[in-house]
Amino acid sequence: MAEETVRELRASFAAGRTRPAEWRAEQLKGLIRMIDEKEAEISAALHEDLAKPHMESYLHEISLTKSSCKFALNGLKNWMKPEKIPASITTFPSSAQIVPEPLGVVLIISAWNYPFILSIDPVIGAIAAGNAVVLKPSEIAPATSSLLAKLLPEYVDNSCIKVVEGGVPETTALLEQRWDKIFYTGNGTVARIVMAAASKHLTPVALELGGKCPVVVDSNVDLHVAVKRIVVGKWGCNNGQACIAPDYIITTKSFAPELVASLKRVLVRFYGENPLQSADLSRIVNSKQFKRLQDLIEEKRVADKIVYGGEADEEQLKIAPTLLLDVPQDSAIMTGEIFGPLLPIVTVEKIEESFDLINAKPKPLAAYLFTKNKKLQEEFVANVPAGGMLVNDTVLHLANPYMPFGGVGDSGMGCYHGKFGFDCFSHKKGVLIRGFGGEANARYPPYTTEKQKILRGLINGSFIALILALLGFPREKR
Repeated sequence: MAEETVRELRASFAAGRTRPAEWRAEQLKGLIRMIDEKEAEISAALHEDLAKPHMESYLHEISLTKSSCKFALNGLKNWMKPEKIPASITTFPSSAQIVPEPLGVVLIISAWNYPFILSIDPVIGAIAAGNAVVLKPSEIAPATSSLLAKLLPEYVDNSCIKVVEGGVPETTALLEQRWDKIFYTGNGTVARIVMAAASKHLTPVALELGGKCPVVVDSNVDLHVAVKRIVVGKWGCNNGQACIAPDYIITTKSFAPELVASLKRVLVRFYGENPLQSADLSRIVNSKQFKRLQDLIEEKRVADKIVYGGEADEEQLKIAPTLLLDVPQDSAIMTGEIFGPLLPIVTVEKIEESFDLINAKPKPLAAYLFTKNKKLQEEFVANVPAGGMLVNDTVLHLANPYMPFGGVGDSGMGCYHGKFGFDCFSHKKGVLIRGFGGEANARYPPYTTEKQKILRGLINGSFIALILALLGFPREKR
């Protein structure tokens, strides 16, 4: 089936079906129409998969995906235009341009935590760039996967854009095919499998992964505002099951008690005295992830570090927002990505020490700093490598379509969103155009001393050498 699907898409792409701006715009309009007409069904599927609150589904998945479609639709004609660039003196007279062209047939493998936006957003970039697409949604979010398989053929061109459902066997079969690009969102373990499969065909990949996203909290802050933004970025984003959710906090020992007290107050205000009953918190996706998270806080050296929360309901697959103070750096909760409602707080003597602590770990997908200190802010931006960065807030940077979104090092490679999504699925083809005039005899053998002087002058940008070359020096014997 995988081989047949790719063959059909290659035929559609080879026929030029996906290249016209009109076709690309029509597909994007179809996606907007789908979102408008099927919002309730999309929200219901997200609730079925993750018990995701409807407002959260709208804010973080539905509205952002629609905005992404509109942004691509508005920018499409400009993005597709060849970009004029200067021609060099050595090629005078000539004109030069960069022409974006579609890569061909691309595979997009999506993730379960934001199963709608993480499926459709890369598809938007691939369509805008003029590619044929296979979308493989995550089987761990089956309701959303099934809905995408049902809806997409109703709203976009099914001869060029297809959904393939299934688990590991189906994904493996897809990875055995030759693609022109593979875009994968998920974890590092599977990313290595994807990259190994892609290498057999020299297929380029974009890997959107995760990591331990740090939050540095200086004492020089508006504490109440900072804490509200941390809480909504952690637990208001799929109950911590988000690649850019805060993974751990670093603050000073002297400021930690005040920060913990404020976090407790805000958590009670947002999610009540019994957060397991809150309709504003997503559940853990499945029992496997639930057990993994439970194991993290039940580790001997970690269990007594809980300063708030820790309650769990296995039947509902819910774990309460949990704060931990000064857990050992070599514990499992501090060495791997948490991806859940647990938030360790690490203390240091001086806030500047946080930089070395962060940089001792693999590069994160996002890094956050809360401070009013401009010097600290500048040092943080200059000295902490991360996929993206946000000062005095969390997660909002992904809502800016003018910014690239992607990782670095262990947190991924390649980026998308807005025009970066178009570029991700395009090849930038350099084109130089010359006429038949402007012949320079010096470029042709035999290479005399005189010719070498003129050629060296041309390469070094000499205007006199250019004139001599254009005048046909040294004269050629016919």
